[in-house]
Parts: sequence; C-alpha cells; structure tokens
Amino acid sequence: MSRATVCLTVDFDAVSSWIHSFGEADSPTNLSRGVFGADVGAPRLLELFDAHDITTTWFVPGHTIESFPDVVEAVWADGTGHDIQHHGWSHTRPRTYPDKTSERADIERGIEAIEDLTGRQPVGYRSPSWDFSANTLSLLREFGFEWDSSQMASEFEPYRLRDGWRAPADAPYERGEKTEIVEVPVSWQRDDFPAFAFNRQRGYANESAVFEMWEAQFDWMYQNVENGIYTLTMHPQIMGYSHRVQRLESLIETIDAYPDVEFATIESAISERES
Repeated sequence: MSRATVCLTVDFDAVSSWIHSFGEADSPTNLSRGVFGADVGAPRLLELFDAHDITTTWFVPGHTIESFPDVVEAVWADGTGHDIQHHGWSHTRPRTYPDKTSERADIERGIEAIEDLTGRQPVGYRSPSWDFSANTLSLLREFGFEWDSSQMASEFEPYRLRDGWRAPADAPYERGEKTEIVEVPVSWQRDDFPAFAFNRQRGYANESAVFEMWEAQFDWMYQNVENGIYTLTMHPQIMGYSHRVQRLESLIETIDAYPDVEFATIESAISERES
C-alpha cells in the first residue's frame, strides 16, 4: 500500500448543472459554459492526465452522456481510460425531489445511461451539489452502490455512512448505525467550483493561493495521515481553462515528487485499502 493516495476526480456536469440545479435553461451564455467544458475543458484534462499516465474518476450525469456522447466515450475509452461513476441522470439536488419515487427514477435512469456506455453497473455515487435527501442513502443501498463521495465527516480517511441518524432541534444529535457503504470524503476546500466559478455576486479567488492551499493540504495529509486519500474535485468548465490546466500540471508534478505516492481511481483506492 502506498504512503498516500491521490484521487483526482472530475464532475462532468456540462450543461446539466445549469439546467437542473441553477435553473438557467433559458440562458445561452451560462449553457455555453457547460458546452466549453465538454468541447474544450474535458479534452484538455484528458490530455493532461494521459500525459502523466494518471487514471482518474469521472462522475458523469446521464444527461451529459446522452448530450455529449463522443467526449464521454473518450473518457471511458472502452474501459481502458478513466473510471465513470454515477452523478444522477439530471444534476438535480436530491433534497429538491418531491418524493422518493422521483429521486429513484432519476438514479435508475442514470444507472441505465452508464450501463449503456460502459456495459457495467456503477458502484460509486457522487450526489449533485453534494446533497442528500432523507431517501438518498436507502436508494443507494437499494441499487447496490458500494461507495459514495459526497460527504465530509472526515478529511482524508474513508468511513462508513450511517443510517437512522436523527437531528432533532430540541434534543441531542443521534449518529445512527454504520452501513456497508464506504464514504470517501470530499471538501469544499478541495473543489474548484466555489473558488473559480464566477457569478455576478462573486468574483474569482486568488488562483495561486488556491493551488498553494491544495498543495499544503496534501503535504499535511502526507505528514500526518497514514495511508490517507486526498480527493480533489474538478469541473471541466472550470479547471479546463488554459492557465488552470498549467497550474494543475504543476500541482500534479509537485505531489508526484513525494516518495511513495499513488494516483488512483476511488474504486481502486478503496479496493486496495480493503484487500
């Protein structure tokens, strides 16, 4: 087992987040940001990962698979490329579904889209906007998912998701019972979208400072956590800009210079820990 594992992950939302999460289906400008992710950003990231012989995990909504099949097929490359796992069919925040039936239908449709592309059922899930409804966990168990990467109860160490938790306003929090589903935690501090996704209410973060923060977080994990898993979340429409690809390459080279570090998919990182 490596001293540390790095899981570079890509949320390939394309236009689905603008349509289903942000309600921007009538905004050609915002939709064009998703098209940039598919036409420009994703190929640039693939070229970078392939140049460094890194296998990554792509969480792809079924809507993206059906809207941009050629680039998603390039990600998958007949099973010789990068891993593709579940990110909903639409990019709808789970807590906005009116009922369990609607959420189940979207998850099932997303599974079918991935099966049509890859020939196998996804075992990993990342919820749109890292959001769970009261029904999400039971649906993941119903469909046989083995792991999730959406929550934040740890920083660099996987743990088991809990069912039956309670958070009453007038009584202590109850943690519930551990399930069989492994959580590989994420962080808003290691996600390009909060820092770099411009909107009219928020400008850009200091980009060099963000990449320095990501490097410092890896260094802390490497020094303090045995067999930690460092998960970085990227979006082609955000990370795929030319200057950010250059910064990402520098970060990859810096991390790769540490002794005994492995870049891996989440699936293989979990398998290695549990073997």
